[in-house]
Amino acid sequence: MRILIADDHGIVREGLKSLIEHQSDMKVIAEAEDGRAAVELAKELCPDVVVMDISMPTLNGIEATRLILQENKNIKVIALSMHSDKHIVMEALEAGASAYILKSYLFDELIRALESVSQDRCYLSPRITNVVVDDYVQKTKRIESGAKPKLTSRERQVLQLIAEGKTIKEIARILHISPKTADANRRQIMNKLNMSSVAELTKYAVREGLTSLEF
Repeated sequence: MRILIADDHGIVREGLKSLIEHQSDMKVIAEAEDGRAAVELAKELCPDVVVMDISMPTLNGIEATRLILQENKNIKVIALSMHSDKHIVMEALEAGASAYILKSYLFDELIRALESVSQDRCYLSPRITNVVVDDYVQKTKRIESGAKPKLTSRERQVLQLIAEGKTIKEIARILHISPKTADANRRQIMNKLNMSSVAELTKYAVREGLTSLEF
């Protein structure tokens, strides 16, 4: 099994690599320190599995998962997070992650998760199983008119960068779009969310798990 590790903390990557490479049938083929690097390496190397931290600068793990699976649906993604919040767990699963592991149990559960996804099965940390069940129950009761505004993948990427303090010119450069397009995306986000300031957008981005601002 060929594995790509994506985490912005070098010490975590080293720990994961050591754990994985003690398994005879698993090999770490590359490491990424942010979501954009993970997307590029996944496109270039086509790993079997990406072990993906959810909270990373520039592009978070949820959006990176979406982009990776848009390019190659055969790659399995194992999401890693400190958070058991329902909306973050569900965003990761809806993005296409095959597994979700809490970092507090990471070294106990990672190998089980890798074995599960290699057999086309899902894996959830036991502590968040109830979160997923509860979300399923709630969705059966939810009224569409009460749903929160739906941002596109590009809008979520722009929102994360705004929350991380990037200027429109910097956002345009990072996303390879024109400043005019980046500004149009910003205004569209504000319209959809009915917000008028960067402070409001930042609070929303943190609350929705797009960024933690604690890198």
